[in-house]
Amino acid sequence: MAVSRTYKPWLDQLGLTYPQYLVMCVLWEDDDQTIGGIAARLDLEPSTITPLMKRLEQAGHVVRRRNPADERQVRVQLTDQGRAVRAQTRTLADALYDKSGMTVDEVADLNRRVTALRDAFRTA
Repeated sequence: MAVSRTYKPWLDQLGLTYPQYLVMCVLWEDDDQTIGGIAARLDLEPSTITPLMKRLEQAGHVVRRRNPADERQVRVQLTDQGRAVRAQTRTLADALYDKSGMTVDEVADLNRRVTALRDAFRTA
């Protein structure tokens, strides 16, 4: 929750919610993915991602297309506008690091540890 509050003023200016921002981060890392792939990356259900995608598409950040090879799959790609938003979010990471008092390496280590903990609970 505290992380979301830190991001909120910047995201409000961009017209994004925190969950939409997370989806955009996944696409900025690896564009042209299926909704299922994005959901797996965020550890969410595809049914949770679909309404987020609809709103991102309405805002002009992404386009959704059926996979011609498999009509059941919907692929998502960033638009030029969606790519441009990334540059505007760079200050978000800086603000988070400043508020945390941690270095980039410390945050990366914390992320690895939390991921390992999550994975351990999944297999338990």
